[in-house]
Amino acid sequence: MRSPCELIAKYVLPVFRALVAKELLETYSFSQNEVAEKLGITQAAVSHYINSKRGAVMMSELEKIPGVKETVTDVSKSLAGKSGSDEMILAFCRLCSVVKSQKAFWDNFEKLRKPL
Repeated sequence: MRSPCELIAKYVLPVFRALVAKELLETYSFSQNEVAEKLGITQAAVSHYINSKRGAVMMSELEKIPGVKETVTDVSKSLAGKSGSDEMILAFCRLCSVVKSQKAFWDNFEKLRKPL
């Protein structure tokens, strides 16, 4: 049996990165290369995040959780400014706490866990 933190790291954080990537591209007009640099991932990963249909169900469920959209907005704003990875790490910790507390999310987790 895996802990909720392991499951979040494997299935939720990539979706969260995808949400942040989309926000940076759409709201702040970043290029895919700039987004990749800010998130510490490759440009190919950014392209995959924004063009992939996989993970859409998980993404829509995450967006329903109170606090997730706000965290995406806060992280995107920080990354668009001069803030760096420390803010992102703290945001991931907040996200993890929020997601772990959502019983409805975990009740449906097996249906949602198709990787992004």
